[in-house]
Amino acid sequence: MLNKKQQRLRRARQTRVRIAQQGAVRLQVHRTNLHIYANIISPDGGRILASASTLEPEVRAQLGGKGKGGNVAAAAIIGRRIAEKAKAAGVEKVAFDRSGFKYHGRVKALAEAAREGGLKF
Repeated sequence: MLNKKQQRLRRARQTRVRIAQQGAVRLQVHRTNLHIYANIISPDGGRILASASTLEPEVRAQLGGKGKGGNVAAAAIIGRRIAEKAKAAGVEKVAFDRSGFKYHGRVKALAEAAREGGLKF
């Protein structure tokens, strides 16, 4: 019997196998109760080309301090920020890796903001 975390990791592993077969640059998202993180990872999985999270000082100042990184508004800010950083790194098309999380709430807000920022997936 798998617990909730093991089920999520199993879904994440299946997604990453499909993305690796495509050979695409990956937009990987991870969320915790307090923060959300986004990384642009190279096709071989060896390098992080760009990253953004609610732990960055500029984002924390924008959110209004400590403990405000676990909401939809914070996820939208991170989505826009990762899109800007990806464009600066020369990446326009990515495969979305939601790390086994449902496409709902904060994950969805981050994805939609990244699309508005110019990333294609």
